[in-house]
Amino acid sequence: MCGCGNNNGAPCADHPSLWERFTPRAVHLVCGMPVVARQRQKIVPLASGDVVEIGFGSGLNLPFYSASNVRSLIGINPEDGLPRLGRRAIERQDITADLLVESAEAMSLPDKCADSVVVTYSLCSIPDVEAALLEARRILREGGHLFFCEHGLSSKAHVAGLQNSLTPLWRKMAAGCHLNRDVGALVQGAGFELTRYEIYDLGFGSRTFGTHHVGIGRKR
Repeated sequence: MCGCGNNNGAPCADHPSLWERFTPRAVHLVCGMPVVARQRQKIVPLASGDVVEIGFGSGLNLPFYSASNVRSLIGINPEDGLPRLGRRAIERQDITADLLVESAEAMSLPDKCADSVVVTYSLCSIPDVEAALLEARRILREGGHLFFCEHGLSSKAHVAGLQNSLTPLWRKMAAGCHLNRDVGALVQGAGFELTRYEIYDLGFGSRTFGTHHVGIGRKR
C-alpha cells in the first residue's frame, strides 16, 4: 500500500508502481542507443515550419531539429510515464517546444495547423495506428509532409512470417509494440504519397527486430 490511503493494493497516479517507474526509463535507454539515434538523424532535421511530433516520448528527437527551420514544435504523447522525461528534455534544449499529453488518435489540434508531422519509433505501438495517421493528415496543411522512421515488417518472406508469429507475445512484453506493421502501406493508406521510402536492416542482430522503414509522405 502506498501512503496516499489507497488500501486496495493498486498503484495510484501520485505513487506509481515500480514497473511503471521502470518502463519509461527502459524505453528511453533502448530508443536512445547510438545506432537508433543515427536513424533519427536521417529524417528529423528535414522537418520545417510548424512541426508536430507524434510519440514525443522522452524528447530524444529534440537535438536533431534544425532551430533555423522550425518555427514551432508541439509534441504529442499519452500519459505513459514518458512526458515527465520529455518535459525535462525540453528544458535542456535551446529549441522551444510544447508538450500535449493526449492520444495521437484524437489530437486536440485544429485542422491544417502544421507544415510537418514527425513520428519515430511510435507507429509500432499506437493502438489504432490508422486513426493516428489520419489525424496526422488532418492537421497537415496542403502539401505538408509526414517524416517517419520506424521499425516494422521485413521485405523477406521468412522473416515476416517470424515477425507475425512473435508479435502477439512481443506486444505483451514490450508495451504494445508490433514487429509486423507494414509502415509504407499504412502511410499510403492514410492518404499520403511516398516521395521517399527505404526499407533496410540495421545490421545488428536479427532482421526480426531491426528492419527499418524510413521515408517522407506528402499529403495528397
